[in-house]
Amino acid sequence: MIERYLSSYLTKDLKKKMVFLGGPRQVGKTTLALSLLSSADESHPAYLNWDVPGVQKQLMAGVLPGNEPLIVLDEIHKYRSWRNLVKGLYDSNRSRRSFLITGSARLDYYRRGGDSLQGRYHYYRLHPFSLPELGEKASDVELATLLKFGGFPEPLFSQEPSEWKRWQRERKSRVIREDLLSLEMVKEVSQLDLLVNLLPDRVGSPLSIANIRNDLSVAFETVERWVMILENLYYCFRISPFGPPKLKAVRKEQKLYLWDWSQCEDPGKRFENMVASHLLKYCHFIEDTSGDEMELRFLKSLTKKEIDFVVMKNKKPLFAVECKSGDRDLSPNIAYFAERTNIPQFFQVHLGTKDVEHAGARARILNFKKFCREVKLV
Repeated sequence: MIERYLSSYLTKDLKKKMVFLGGPRQVGKTTLALSLLSSADESHPAYLNWDVPGVQKQLMAGVLPGNEPLIVLDEIHKYRSWRNLVKGLYDSNRSRRSFLITGSARLDYYRRGGDSLQGRYHYYRLHPFSLPELGEKASDVELATLLKFGGFPEPLFSQEPSEWKRWQRERKSRVIREDLLSLEMVKEVSQLDLLVNLLPDRVGSPLSIANIRNDLSVAFETVERWVMILENLYYCFRISPFGPPKLKAVRKEQKLYLWDWSQCEDPGKRFENMVASHLLKYCHFIEDTSGDEMELRFLKSLTKKEIDFVVMKNKKPLFAVECKSGDRDLSPNIAYFAERTNIPQFFQVHLGTKDVEHAGARARILNFKKFCREVKLV
């Protein structure tokens, strides 16, 4: 079993506070939590799933398994007063036990609703597998597999096209019919299904809520709310433009990407979405482990010149990334923005073999695998 990139950080923080582990459905949160116990089995006495008969009564009575230094509480946020219950368990056992709280995407949604646990936990977001997680010497075959099947463990490691398609369909259904409907009073399930099916074609392009509104025949505010809910459930994410003060840049457009990039049928969009997911994972990792403020943005001038991504750290740009499906010559957009912004480094990433330094433009053309190593993505 591949050790997940957060394992050592969770172990370290569990010695000081509770740890909440969130992220998209079926990304491997329970598997990671079990790997921190003495045996990675759901029958382990320290693994307490709120959905299992008898566990609710046990936890409500404050009864925990004896001599277990780490307690994993899974899906406990389904209990209405779960914060107070967890607070009581933690406060009365903190000198003897550590607590790891996991659950579906709703855990992050629910934890924002109150501050009774403030100061008692650290929160981590678990992402799908990325190329660096597959090993420092991941092959071209492994990269192609990751690009095709996405980074979620089940389809990635089974590599069965029929099972991958079934998994995609079942995951979409569960996100809408279980996670979303348990959070929001939404009656238009068929239109939500349609919205989810429309999103892959919007990947990488300016997201027009007005156009989607026309396709679905609902109010602008309704579409905006639905997209925001899907973001909260880790189904998709949006990035905003980076607008340097001295540059006439787009400031209101947003671009949308999916947590499961394998849903993009267009090869170019799929590669761009995979790169976006790797960069978002990098940003979340630094935020969750070091506390620095990270942002993933894009850069677009009013004359339509564009760079796909800009990674920001504490309000300052670290580097920019342009995606190309082939190892082409340097994009003229990179030279344009290199002259007009203070972005220290530009990368043009591709799936080919070209590796060229352009010192004057502070730019490098390189293969995506090498880019992952150069930037130290996770």
